Parts: sequence; C-alpha cells; structure tokens
Amino acid sequence: MLDAAERLLAASTDYDISTRAVCEAVGVTQPVLYRIFGDKQGLLDAVADAGMERYAAQKAALEKTGDPIADLTAGWDDHMAFARDHPALYQLMFTPRPESGAATYRRVLDLLEATLVRCAAVGALTTDPANAARLILAANVGVALSQIARPRLFSDPRLSHEARDAVFAAVLTEPSPRGQADPVRAAARQLRSQLALSGTTALEDAEAALLDRWLDRIAAEP
Repeated sequence: MLDAAERLLAASTDYDISTRAVCEAVGVTQPVLYRIFGDKQGLLDAVADAGMERYAAQKAALEKTGDPIADLTAGWDDHMAFARDHPALYQLMFTPRPESGAATYRRVLDLLEATLVRCAAVGALTTDPANAARLILAANVGVALSQIARPRLFSDPRLSHEARDAVFAAVLTEPSPRGQADPVRAAARQLRSQLALSGTTALEDAEAALLDRWLDRIAAEP
C-alpha cells in the first residue's frame, strides 16, 4: 500500500491521493487500509516516513572525501536533486507535520552535523556544528520547497547555488585557524571536533569528558 500510495502521489497533479485509489491499486478494501493506518493522514505519514528512511540511507551512502567542504557542497546538491526527482514525496516528507518521522529527520540532521564536525576539525567552521547543521538544513529545505511549490518563480538553478553559497559563507571560513578574530576560540573548537572524530588514548574517560567541557566553554566565550 505504501508503494502504491507513493506511485499515485507522484502521478497526481495536485500532490494528493484518495484512499479508494490506493485500495484499488493493491486489491484490498478500504477497511483494511484504515485498520493498518487509521485514516488517510496516517497513510500519508507512513509514506513520508518511508521516504525519509530511504533518503537518510541515501545520505549515509554519499562518498566521504578528504575535503569536508566539498562533501558539504555535494550534500546540498544531492538534497536538491532528491527534491527535483521526487517532488510530491519530498513535499510530504519536509512540510512541517506532527512528530511523525522525527527520529529519521534527526538522523538526517546528524549526518549533516557529522560533515560539519569534519569541517570544524580542519578549522573551516566559524560556529557550533549543531547550529550550522540546523541553519543549512532549514535553508536547503526552504529552497527545495519553494522550487516545488512555485516553479515559475524559483526554477532557475542558480538560485539554489546562490542560496547555498550565502549560507555556507555564514558558517564557513578558509580551512585554517590563522587570522581569525579569536584564535583561541577557533583552536578550542577545532581541537574539540578533532577529539570527537578520533578520540585519544592519552586521557581516561573522566579526563576526556572534563577536557571536552573546558573546550566547549572556551569555544562558547563571547
């Protein structure tokens, strides 16, 4: 039923489906659908959740190179490509809705944050990886939804690239801590991210936790 619903959704002109059409496509009665999903919204939530799971797996499989900024750029463009190839499903996945699918959305955000930790580890991030991840994902989703909802206004592919470059410019810098306004904060942020990536055998767990707390406080100083 999920596959049938997604196919019907992709073929619709208004990104909507009927439960009757879904049932007819798989040869079951509507009471069967309602018993499994509760109602039409439950079915649509399940389709969105399945799409988000597939998208998260796709993001996790993206190649990781030695250049985290290039990987970040590729991730943005991959996101836009998914929206372009699956507009109805994408709109269902990323339009704000109740907490359905929240765990998978969090996993997508975590994958983006992991790339940003790598950026921070080479001194290329000017803010906290978690904050940067939320900003980038919100911008990426906003541009993608705008292109789907209003293609005449937002169809120019340069818009996505310009938005991407503007958001990246707000959180990224050249991959070197030299010349930054506060090199101590930059060094603390970089060391904390390096330790998050590779750890160290020089410290016991309690010592490593204390160092992480100190570095976090130094990096967060105004």
